[in-house]
Amino acid sequence: MYNYKVFKNYLIIFILSLIFGLYLFEMYLNFKSVDRSSDIEKNRAILKKEKNLEYDVRSKHEIYRSMKLDDKNITVSVSPRVFNDPDKKLHFLSGISKSKTIDCNENGYFSIYKSDRYGFNNPDNEWKNSEIDYILVGDSYTHGACVNRPNDIASILRNLSNKKVINLGYKANGPLSMYASLKEYKLSKTKNILWMYYEGNDLQDLNHELKIGHLKKYILNKSYFQNLKEKQDYIDAQNRKILLKSIKALDNAREQTIKNSNIKYKILKFIRFDKSKNFIESIIQPKNISVPLNEFETILRYTKQLADSEKAKLYFVYLPQFERYKTKIKNDNFIKVREIVNSLNINFIDIDKEVFQKEKEPLKLFPFKDWGHYNEEGYRKISELIYRKIEKKNFVD
Repeated sequence: MYNYKVFKNYLIIFILSLIFGLYLFEMYLNFKSVDRSSDIEKNRAILKKEKNLEYDVRSKHEIYRSMKLDDKNITVSVSPRVFNDPDKKLHFLSGISKSKTIDCNENGYFSIYKSDRYGFNNPDNEWKNSEIDYILVGDSYTHGACVNRPNDIASILRNLSNKKVINLGYKANGPLSMYASLKEYKLSKTKNILWMYYEGNDLQDLNHELKIGHLKKYILNKSYFQNLKEKQDYIDAQNRKILLKSIKALDNAREQTIKNSNIKYKILKFIRFDKSKNFIESIIQPKNISVPLNEFETILRYTKQLADSEKAKLYFVYLPQFERYKTKIKNDNFIKVREIVNSLNINFIDIDKEVFQKEKEPLKLFPFKDWGHYNEEGYRKISELIYRKIEKKNFVD
């Protein structure tokens, strides 16, 4: 005979156990956040011990506000892909020109550089040279993320070779932006082009770029050209508008952070399972598994043709991601990408094989052995390898 009372008791026990389990998981996620804060404290101690430097715990918003008092033209690096021309007349490929630019902090200090006449991370006098020995295109790793000159790849190559180097890298650039940068800014007399490919997100970035009208025109029409060099005043003005909007967004975020620090609000967030809901959403959110290899090959082919037309040598530099060494995850597209590069007779420089695999502890080439871009030592070893490969012309595996 069906016992409704027993069923009811079991149901109550099940619901209570489920709620208890969910709150235990929410508690775990909250403690995990606290652990991340303790990581910063650990990194502060490491920086103090090894370099006798104080870890800068300010936010980008705070350092911008502070530096703005002394320099009205101070700016912040903002990805052109994310924040672009509000009037949609152009697609920018760089930031604000001739300005101190605050980038990021992963090594205990904020990297800051003076942008050149076109908004890139170069000494401006590099553009006065009629011949260029190296031009680099890439994303934040090429841009020089979170290190100061002379510790970015372009600066190290400049110092090693005592030659002329132009860095066209910018944060969040994908392959289409890289090709567009070469079309817009490459000098006619260039000896070597370094295509800096980051395995962590370059193909995913290309998926996004193919949805941007101005960018897609570069592969739909090989003669397409925005003439960005002549429009830097407009680019600067629009970028400053974007900067003001982003600073307002940071102000709002800061207000929210202050609100979040309120104990009553923390309790409310805990009761609502906020962190658990965010965690579940991150898992069930559909992932874009499309890999635009055909478009990638087209872009590389056009780049090779561009290099050949200028009698420049093209080198494909494959940059590995942190996850290779932390979680032993390898990129599934490595073989496919290398096959494309080889089929186009482009020299392939495998940074994983020739730098990281030769390290007893590869994680030491990342900030505090944690997730992020490469640290100063990592950038240095990569740059030295690139320099040796090109100068000695040694591409034997």
